[in-house]
Amino acid sequence: MSRIIHSWKKISLVEQDVTLPTGATLKHTTITHPGATVILPVNRENQIIILRQYRPSIAAWLYELPAGTMETGESPLECAQRELGEEAGLTAKTWTALGQITPLAGFCNEVQHLFLAKDLIETDAFQQDEDEVIEVETFSLAALEQKIISNEITDAKTIACLSRAKLCGYLSE
Repeated sequence: MSRIIHSWKKISLVEQDVTLPTGATLKHTTITHPGATVILPVNRENQIIILRQYRPSIAAWLYELPAGTMETGESPLECAQRELGEEAGLTAKTWTALGQITPLAGFCNEVQHLFLAKDLIETDAFQQDEDEVIEVETFSLAALEQKIISNEITDAKTIACLSRAKLCGYLSE
Protein backbone atom coordinates (compact mmCIF):
# COMPACT_ATOMS: atom_id res chain seq x y z
CA MET A 1 0.00 0.00 0.00
CA SER A 2 1.20 3.53 -0.70
CA ARG A 3 -0.14 6.98 0.03
CA ILE A 4 0.90 10.45 -1.08
CA ILE A 5 1.68 12.61 1.94
CA HIS A 6 2.44 15.79 -0.01
CA SER A 7 2.96 16.90 -3.63
CA TRP A 8 4.68 19.95 -5.08
CA LYS A 9 5.13 20.51 -8.83
CA LYS A 10 6.20 17.06 -10.14
CA ILE A 11 7.63 15.86 -6.82
CA SER A 12 5.74 13.86 -4.18
CA LEU A 13 6.42 12.53 -0.71
CA VAL A 14 5.08 8.96 -0.67
CA GLU A 15 4.79 6.49 2.19
CA GLN A 16 4.65 2.84 1.17
CA ASP A 17 4.95 -0.68 2.52
CA VAL A 18 8.27 -2.18 1.41
CA THR A 19 9.62 -5.71 1.68
CA LEU A 20 13.40 -5.77 2.07
CA PRO A 21 15.65 -8.51 0.60
CA THR A 22 15.80 -9.95 4.14
CA GLY A 23 12.05 -10.52 4.05
CA ALA A 24 11.35 -7.80 6.62
CA THR A 25 8.44 -5.49 5.83
CA LEU A 26 8.36 -1.84 6.85
CA LYS A 27 6.91 1.55 6.00
CA HIS A 28 9.31 3.64 3.94
CA THR A 29 8.93 7.27 2.92
CA THR A 30 10.31 8.24 -0.49
CA ILE A 31 10.45 11.46 -2.43
CA THR A 32 9.33 10.53 -5.95
CA HIS A 33 10.95 12.57 -8.70
CA PRO A 34 10.53 12.42 -12.51
CA GLY A 35 14.30 12.56 -13.11
CA ALA A 36 16.64 15.32 -14.14
CA THR A 37 19.56 16.18 -16.36
CA VAL A 38 22.94 17.80 -15.69
CA ILE A 39 24.79 19.49 -18.53
CA LEU A 40 28.55 20.08 -18.79
CA PRO A 41 28.89 22.81 -21.46
CA VAL A 42 32.42 23.22 -22.86
CA ASN A 43 33.18 26.08 -25.27
CA ARG A 44 35.71 26.25 -28.13
CA GLU A 45 38.38 27.58 -25.75
CA ASN A 46 37.94 24.44 -23.60
CA GLN A 47 36.36 26.58 -20.88
CA ILE A 48 33.41 25.26 -18.86
CA ILE A 49 30.22 27.26 -18.55
CA ILE A 50 28.95 27.14 -14.97
CA LEU A 51 26.13 28.86 -13.15
CA ARG A 52 26.30 30.85 -9.96
CA GLN A 53 22.79 30.25 -8.65
CA TYR A 54 21.01 31.40 -5.52
CA ARG A 55 19.39 28.46 -3.70
CA PRO A 56 16.65 29.51 -1.24
CA SER A 57 16.67 26.06 0.43
CA ILE A 58 20.09 26.79 1.90
CA ALA A 59 19.98 30.60 1.56
CA ALA A 60 23.25 30.62 -0.34
CA TRP A 61 24.82 31.03 -3.78
CA LEU A 62 26.16 27.82 -5.35
CA TYR A 63 28.36 27.17 -8.34
CA GLU A 64 26.66 24.45 -10.36
CA LEU A 65 26.33 23.10 -13.86
CA PRO A 66 23.09 23.77 -15.72
CA ALA A 67 20.50 21.17 -14.74
CA GLY A 68 16.80 20.65 -14.48
CA THR A 69 13.81 18.40 -13.96
CA MET A 70 12.40 16.38 -16.85
CA GLU A 71 8.96 17.30 -18.17
CA THR A 72 6.30 14.63 -18.77
CA GLY A 73 7.13 12.70 -21.96
CA GLU A 74 10.50 14.41 -22.35
CA SER A 75 13.63 12.33 -22.98
CA PRO A 76 16.77 13.06 -20.95
CA LEU A 77 18.44 14.59 -24.03
CA GLU A 78 15.43 16.81 -24.77
CA CYS A 79 15.46 17.99 -21.15
CA ALA A 80 19.20 18.71 -21.31
CA GLN A 81 18.79 20.71 -24.51
CA ARG A 82 15.89 22.72 -23.05
CA GLU A 83 17.65 23.40 -19.74
CA LEU A 84 20.91 24.52 -21.39
CA GLY A 85 18.92 27.08 -23.35
CA GLU A 86 16.81 28.28 -20.44
CA GLU A 87 19.56 28.49 -17.83
CA ALA A 88 22.63 29.45 -19.87
CA GLY A 89 21.20 30.85 -23.12
CA LEU A 90 23.08 28.21 -25.12
CA THR A 91 22.49 25.35 -27.50
CA ALA A 92 25.02 22.72 -28.54
CA LYS A 93 25.68 20.90 -31.81
CA THR A 94 27.40 17.96 -30.10
CA TRP A 95 25.93 16.00 -27.19
CA THR A 96 27.56 13.08 -25.38
CA ALA A 97 25.76 11.04 -22.73
CA LEU A 98 27.95 10.53 -19.65
CA GLY A 99 25.70 8.07 -17.78
CA GLN A 100 23.64 8.74 -14.71
CA ILE A 101 23.86 9.22 -10.96
CA THR A 102 21.49 8.60 -8.06
CA PRO A 103 22.21 11.54 -5.75
CA LEU A 104 19.81 10.87 -2.85
CA ALA A 105 19.04 7.13 -2.99
CA GLY A 106 18.43 6.88 0.77
CA PHE A 107 15.15 8.78 0.49
CA CYS A 108 14.57 9.86 -3.14
CA ASN A 109 14.20 7.93 -6.41
CA GLU A 110 15.63 10.75 -8.57
CA VAL A 111 18.00 9.72 -11.37
CA GLN A 112 20.16 12.46 -12.90
CA HIS A 113 21.29 11.95 -16.51
CA LEU A 114 24.66 13.54 -17.28
CA PHE A 115 25.57 15.11 -20.63
CA LEU A 116 28.59 16.80 -22.19
CA ALA A 117 27.60 19.65 -24.54
CA LYS A 118 30.11 21.00 -27.09
CA ASP A 119 30.09 23.25 -30.16
CA LEU A 120 28.07 25.82 -28.22
CA ILE A 121 25.97 28.54 -29.81
CA GLU A 122 24.35 31.48 -27.99
CA THR A 123 20.55 31.59 -28.25
CA ASP A 124 17.73 33.79 -27.00
CA ALA A 125 16.22 30.90 -25.02
CA PHE A 126 17.57 32.24 -21.69
CA GLN A 127 14.51 32.12 -19.43
CA GLN A 128 14.85 31.72 -15.70
CA ASP A 129 12.03 30.17 -13.69
CA GLU A 130 10.43 32.47 -11.10
CA ASP A 131 12.43 30.84 -8.30
CA GLU A 132 15.77 31.04 -10.15
CA VAL A 133 18.44 33.71 -9.78
CA ILE A 134 21.29 32.75 -12.09
CA GLU A 135 24.56 34.28 -13.24
CA VAL A 136 26.46 32.54 -16.07
CA GLU A 137 30.24 32.30 -15.66
CA THR A 138 33.15 30.56 -17.42
CA PHE A 139 36.11 28.75 -15.85
CA SER A 140 38.92 26.43 -16.84
CA LEU A 141 38.82 22.86 -15.58
CA ALA A 142 41.79 23.62 -13.30
CA ALA A 143 39.97 26.60 -11.77
CA LEU A 144 36.86 24.50 -11.13
CA GLU A 145 38.93 21.73 -9.57
CA GLN A 146 40.53 24.32 -7.28
CA LYS A 147 37.06 25.57 -6.32
CA ILE A 148 36.12 21.98 -5.41
CA ILE A 149 39.29 21.60 -3.32
CA SER A 150 38.70 24.93 -1.55
CA ASN A 151 35.05 24.04 -0.87
CA GLU A 152 33.70 26.84 -3.08
CA ILE A 153 31.93 24.18 -5.17
CA THR A 154 29.88 21.87 -2.96
CA ASP A 155 27.09 20.90 -5.38
CA ALA A 156 27.16 17.08 -5.67
CA LYS A 157 25.80 16.83 -9.23
CA THR A 158 28.41 19.30 -10.47
CA ILE A 159 31.28 17.47 -8.78
CA ALA A 160 29.99 14.10 -10.03
CA CYS A 161 29.52 15.27 -13.63
CA LEU A 162 32.94 16.94 -13.80
CA SER A 163 34.54 13.81 -12.30
CA ARG A 164 32.74 11.45 -14.69
CA ALA A 165 33.71 13.52 -17.74
CA LYS A 166 37.35 13.73 -16.65
CA LEU A 167 37.60 10.04 -15.73
CA CYS A 168 36.10 9.09 -19.11
CA GLY A 169 38.69 11.23 -20.95
CA TYR A 170 36.34 13.98 -22.16
CA LEU A 171 38.04 16.80 -20.21
CA SER A 172 41.65 17.88 -20.20
CA GLU A 173 43.55 21.08 -19.58
